[in-house]
Amino acid sequence: MIRQIPAGKVATYGLIAAQAGNYQAARQVARILHSCSDREELPWHRVVNREGRIALGPFSGQELQRRLLEQEGVPFDLHGRIDFDTCLWTPGETR
Repeated sequence: MIRQIPAGKVATYGLIAAQAGNYQAARQVARILHSCSDREELPWHRVVNREGRIALGPFSGQELQRRLLEQEGVPFDLHGRIDFDTCLWTPGETR
């Protein structure tokens, strides 16, 4: 499912968890991304928290994730949030 998120769109940890059958498993999605994103070549940077923010902290990948999203055209507001009205991907959507 994570591979299906197109460039320029984001999904939340909770959305991915719900689609996998357990809407309460958002933390497990984060663990999966942390443990196997590189090996499985997952677009980890397209998964954000339910507030539309990057969950990673400063100097822990936050800057890289923001840069990767901005390179794909995902805009951030002055408070570091992504507008879900324009950038939230829904399963089944191709773009």
